[in-house]
Amino acid sequence: MSGVLLSFGHGYSAQALAEVLMPQGWRVIGTTRSGERSQAGVDTVIWPGTDMTAYLDAATHLLISAGPDGDGDPVLRGLKPEIAARSFDWVGYLSTTGVYGDHQGGWVDETTPLTPSTRRGRLRVNAEAEWQAMGLPLHIFRLAGIYGPGRGPFAKVRAGTARRIIKENQLFSRIHVEDIAQVLAASIARPDAGAIFNLCDDEAAPPEDVIGYAAELLGVPVPEAVAYEDADMTPMARSFYAESKRVRNDRIKRDLGVVLKYPNYRVGLQALLNAEGTEA
Repeated sequence: MSGVLLSFGHGYSAQALAEVLMPQGWRVIGTTRSGERSQAGVDTVIWPGTDMTAYLDAATHLLISAGPDGDGDPVLRGLKPEIAARSFDWVGYLSTTGVYGDHQGGWVDETTPLTPSTRRGRLRVNAEAEWQAMGLPLHIFRLAGIYGPGRGPFAKVRAGTARRIIKENQLFSRIHVEDIAQVLAASIARPDAGAIFNLCDDEAAPPEDVIGYAAELLGVPVPEAVAYEDADMTPMARSFYAESKRVRNDRIKRDLGVVLKYPNYRVGLQALLNAEGTEA
């Protein structure tokens, strides 16, 4: 199976999917705001600013990873009539597990009511609803914290700037970017319009455990613990600590047959470090 994927906001996760699809004969068209994030083999389009008619005509599949803002979803704001006038085999929207809000360490799944406690989460809930109202073969993917090559704790640990911020009962779920790509590819191969999937690994964990394990792998002292109340953080960083939950991922395994490459952060971080050694 192959087709033409039009990827709006062609960033980290979308690029990982492109690496899976292009060897299978897919054409990938990716939009960026400046062209700086161009990827080898991908037709890069600067948007907004380019007439998207020909690209929408060519696309069999749409992936939306551009985030919403205070005025709603930027893709629908700019291209809603054009998108509504076409038919696609599959449309994927990358959302966030932040739509579930705070559950004080409790479990959530795809049927959990959406009660976001942050502005970012509320914007995502609204954007999901906007896309659901379009009548497209939509698949929603709610992503946990993303890590992978170039995105992990090692740089901060090496630089001595990592901190183990301690907040009681604080749990985050995570997902390796390669597992995001394999879930998206599995959904494309097995479309199910209207489906919603959580994308996370098997083990929600306190953030300080991840930093501590990264330090152990590097053979450096574990960063000092800092109480959440005493930590100097940006409002964005602090907002991540406003919610604590465990996210279930049974649906990607049951419905898409996915076997995670990196079922927990320990496997994922070890693999990242091994890859660094291979590339050195």
